Amino acid sequence: MASNAAETLIGAVVLTAAAGFLVYAANTADVRVGGQGYELVAKFRKAEGIDVGGDVRIAGVKVGSISSMELDRKTYFATVTFTIDDDVTVPDDSLAKITSASLLGDSYIAIDPGASDLMLEPGEEVIYTQSSVSIGDLIGKFIHGADTN
Repeated sequence: MASNAAETLIGAVVLTAAAGFLVYAANTADVRVGGQGYELVAKFRKAEGIDVGGDVRIAGVKVGSISSMELDRKTYFATVTFTIDDDVTVPDDSLAKITSASLLGDSYIAIDPGASDLMLEPGEEVIYTQSSVSIGDLIGKFIHGADTN
C-alpha cells in the first residue's frame, strides 16, 4: 500500500514538472496567430543559414518571421516570403540582408530601413538585398590564395 502512494506521489511530481515546462515554453515562445502582420518578399542569390520560422529584425529587434522559401526556377534566386508586424512599416528603399547572430549562431534577415517616404505595401518586394556570406567560402578563398588588395 505504501509503494502505491509513493508511486502516485512521484507520478504527480513528474506531471507537475511537465506542466511547468509547458507553461514556460508557452510564455517564452514567440508564437504568432494567423492574421498578424503583412507579408513582404525578397530575392537572394544565396539564402544559406535561414529557415522558415527564422527571425526578421530591424536594429536587432525581432519584427517578423520567415514564412516560406522557394527557388525561382528562372533566375535561380531564393525567393523568401516573410511576415512583418502590422505596427512596423518598411520604407521601399530598404535593404534586406542575411546576417548571422554570431560566428556559430543562427542566421536571420536584417532589414536596414531606407530614407524613402514611401512604404512597402503588403505583398511587395524588397528590391535591395544582400545574400549570406559563407564562412566556408571565405576560408577556402583565404587558403587557396584569394586576391588580398
